[in-house]
Amino acid sequence: MSINVLVKDNNIEAGIKLLRKKMQMDGLKKELKQREFYEKPSVKKKRKQREAARRKRKANLYNR
Repeated sequence: MSINVLVKDNNIEAGIKLLRKKMQMDGLKKELKQREFYEKPSVKKKRKQREAARRKRKANLYNR
């Protein structure tokens, strides 16, 4: 999994902005933040359950 960003006219600022946006869309930024510190398995399980419940509520909200 690699992210490629083309920089045009040596516009580094735009390239960095595009890279950050791509990282956020891929979920890489969130994963890096989560891996910064050790997470106990029980805490990880509860977090995943909360995320799944949130996704389910969001899907039900739009399916009405």
